[in-house]
Amino acid sequence: VQLVESGGGLVQAGGSLRLSCAASGRTSSSYIMGWFRQASGKERDFLAAISWTGDTTYTADFVKGRFTISRDNAKDNVYLQMDSLKPEDTAVYYCAAARGLILTQQSLKYDYWGHGTQVTVSS
Repeated sequence: VQLVESGGGLVQAGGSLRLSCAASGRTSSSYIMGWFRQASGKERDFLAAISWTGDTTYTADFVKGRFTISRDNAKDNVYLQMDSLKPEDTAVYYCAAARGLILTQQSLKYDYWGHGTQVTVSS
């Protein structure tokens, strides 16, 4: 599975961005999909995950209410809607795919990763 993120960029604090992750290769519909981010000099943080049906999501507490994960299996796309962005949200954002049925925030459980897209939030 190949994953390509898009939709990053520069946005002012309080603004919104919608990240997309396009999957190709073996069908992504049977994978759990997740979003992570990594700020410069910091560890990679889990943001959200979604089941292969799209019925179940798991969002990290620190972005809950601002970030929403969704997927469109017909298009092999996963999305991360980010609202009320803050300067501390500045990071490289990655999507990832994991085999299995249990949503997880553990990055080691994810088998495939995209190359990331930069999000910069100005104050």
